[in-house]
Amino acid sequence: MTKVLFLPGAGASPDFWKPVGARLPADWPKHYFGWPGLGHQPHDPAITGVDDLVKLVMAKMDEPVDLVAQSMGGVIAAHIALAQPALVRRLVLCVTSGGVDMAGLGAADWRADYRKSFPNAATWITSMAASPGLPVERISAPTLLIWGDADPISPVAVGRHLEARITNARLEVVAGGDHDVAATHPELAASLIARHLG
Repeated sequence: MTKVLFLPGAGASPDFWKPVGARLPADWPKHYFGWPGLGHQPHDPAITGVDDLVKLVMAKMDEPVDLVAQSMGGVIAAHIALAQPALVRRLVLCVTSGGVDMAGLGAADWRADYRKSFPNAATWITSMAASPGLPVERISAPTLLIWGDADPISPVAVGRHLEARITNARLEVVAGGDHDVAATHPELAASLIARHLG
């Protein structure tokens, strides 16, 4: 049975994906990541940027896995899918940037609100430059894209852009969903994910 690794966004809580994971088959092995130093998670001086988070996830990948990722977690998942295609069986990207030009696709800047919500988060998360473009067209894993149509941080235009660029991708748009669409619509998210990973 393929292990499912759940990657949160910059809110960083390992609990973010648990309501979705609880609705997936009980016999699927699951691992929920939190991001040290982000959100309300304890700091780790060894974690200084996205590359360190990529290494953190890859340390758990000794055989092919499925990656289910939200927002910034999707950037991490895309990096891994490009670097280690043989180790990513299937991919779920939820309201992510995937390393595309977010501002050019109408995305709002999230940094000031993030800093208000998480004043103790590591400074690198809000001071880093926009993630450089990734060659997402080289992602070979079958990819499910889940977007809400009311998300100012990662608008549906981003999902459409990724669907057009990733060869084997399908976009599902959730009416009324915002940037926490997986948390606010766990039943629907779980049913889409179960069909994709099953």
